[in-house]
Amino acid sequence: MSQTQDGAAMQGFFYPRTASGRSSLLPTPPWFYSGDLLTVEYRTDPERVAALLPEPLSPAAEDPGAVALIWADWQSCGADRAELLDPVRSQYKEAFVVIRCSFEGRTYSRCAFIWVDKDFAMLRGIHQGYPKKLGSIHMTRSHPLTEGAPALAAGGRFGATLAAADRRLAQAVITLREPSSSNGFVNGHPMAHHRWLPSIDGVGDAHVELIESGGASASIGATFAADVDELSLFESPTEELAALPVREVIGGYYRQIGVVWNGGRTLWQG
Repeated sequence: MSQTQDGAAMQGFFYPRTASGRSSLLPTPPWFYSGDLLTVEYRTDPERVAALLPEPLSPAAEDPGAVALIWADWQSCGADRAELLDPVRSQYKEAFVVIRCSFEGRTYSRCAFIWVDKDFAMLRGIHQGYPKKLGSIHMTRSHPLTEGAPALAAGGRFGATLAAADRRLAQAVITLREPSSSNGFVNGHPMAHHRWLPSIDGVGDAHVELIESGGASASIGATFAADVDELSLFESPTEELAALPVREVIGGYYRQIGVVWNGGRTLWQG
């Protein structure tokens, strides 16, 4: 561990590290999440998915063109739960694109694109291998009193939007149909992500590894299958989501979930 000039240890899980550690953007894992997820699964051209898979990954053996576009409204915290009493540090939203891939004969899920609206969520994702960027994410919220919200029940309608760099990238509308034991299949495997650190001289990468991670534990709440009333993707000069065009809608889902994340393991070192 590095030290200050007076010999004190530098504290903090991630940047910025100081003698007190109070400025660190992230607490030490485990990290705890509770949230609502709106998922739309669809099929695109398999070659478009394959183009997003760097070595040593290959396309999934079954349904290689399957994609999940997921919106999530999260509240998260470290083990001492301090962030929950300072909500600006705990609440965030994200939207992400999940595809599937294969490594050494095993099927993995992989986040190809993801946008978040808070800095701590972005840095946490960099540690986990998620390619996070800033975006504007909005979702319809459910509430037990339905004067101004849909019920979390059959017939409830939910919308979601995603924008980045002042351009709308995606929008979706779903209608809850019936309770479901599944939240789809695309995001149903351990995650296989790359962690890249470019060399400081701009030549190649100083660090490359493929890692596996997933929830150390999870609690599943209300889950509904849904009809997809709309799924639209839009072109942008700085994003490539529209390069995964919707060829066939598979289905929609809405789920409440709690997750604990506590690290992963290296699968391959580049």
